[in-house]
Amino acid sequence: MSTRTAVVTGASSGIGEATARELAKQGYHVYIGARRVDRLERLAAEIGGTALPLDVTDDASVEAFAAAIEHANVLVNNAGGAKGLAPVAQADLDDWRWMWETNVLGTLRVTKALLPKLIASGDGLIVTITSVAAFEAYENGSGYTSAKHAQAVLHRTLRTELLGQPVRLTEIAPGAVETEFSLVRFGGDAERAAKVYEGIDNLVADDIAEIVGFVASRPPHVNLDQIIVKPRDQAAAGRFHRR
Repeated sequence: MSTRTAVVTGASSGIGEATARELAKQGYHVYIGARRVDRLERLAAEIGGTALPLDVTDDASVEAFAAAIEHANVLVNNAGGAKGLAPVAQADLDDWRWMWETNVLGTLRVTKALLPKLIASGDGLIVTITSVAAFEAYENGSGYTSAKHAQAVLHRTLRTELLGQPVRLTEIAPGAVETEFSLVRFGGDAERAAKVYEGIDNLVADDIAEIVGFVASRPPHVNLDQIIVKPRDQAAAGRFHRR
């Protein structure tokens, strides 16, 4: 195919939205998926992409999404998130189920559905947005950190399983990025979410999108396996310099 295509999940806001813009600037036709279709349609009109409804926790939704994509060169597994900040002793099992369904099984569903098209492209790329939480554990975050560890292991295993196939795999693990992430984690509590980023010179969605764009622009023989990126004010998952 003459037009290279990219697929971005969780594209209705934050890193996914910024990544869709970045890849469109590089000349990709971008398929964007998320549940908030109204936002997707506005973004698609802006970048000349294709908006498709997608719920990564639903098998039928993922199947319909993948069927609507004729061919794919790049897949950015960005859909995910956190819910709650409770210690293990008070863990909310529904929050855990949501995090595992979205981060782990969601990534699995979409990757599995699009993998044949990525291989068939002759030069495929899978970028999975994990987190520093895929490398560390922190108090009250076991639901999210365990899900991100599992998502990362899924991605890293695929790197070995696809050895010899024309597909590259890159894991990007961001630290603190000021998006809607904490707003979702705290059930829409804007005041509590704002405190997470208070006094820090945080990363923003465009910072991560630019890294995705750099990865996508490398020649086919270059595989950037893992990229960990944090703001200068962050040393570890829960350790920050605040002003």
